Amino acid sequence: MSAKEIVQEFYKSDVLLETETVAKFLHHDVVLEWHSSKGFLKLHHDDIIALSSELSKAYVRSKIRISHIVAEDNTVALRYAHYVKTIENPREEMLLAHFMVVWELKANKLYRGYQMSQL
Repeated sequence: MSAKEIVQEFYKSDVLLETETVAKFLHHDVVLEWHSSKGFLKLHHDDIIALSSELSKAYVRSKIRISHIVAEDNTVALRYAHYVKTIENPREEMLLAHFMVVWELKANKLYRGYQMSQL
């Protein structure tokens, strides 16, 4: 599988809500540097798994709509919107945020991520 295909699989619907599946995509030394509208976060393997677990407690559905994706060798950049459905209102889809992320892959796993998001 190419780097682009791996990243596309990672961002398929509901994957981010499945902790075990998320773990399969992550390199054990993964680091995600995330600049959000609320500040800067540096997440490691266990932090990303914990985030996935928290998302699964709050949302029943997660959908990523990728508008741009560019790949070169083991680096993939994508722009996407993340939509969710809450437990309280599972019929209404709401925009969580807009994202831009660049992933570097190592051994066919997500290794270094550089992400920006805005509500």
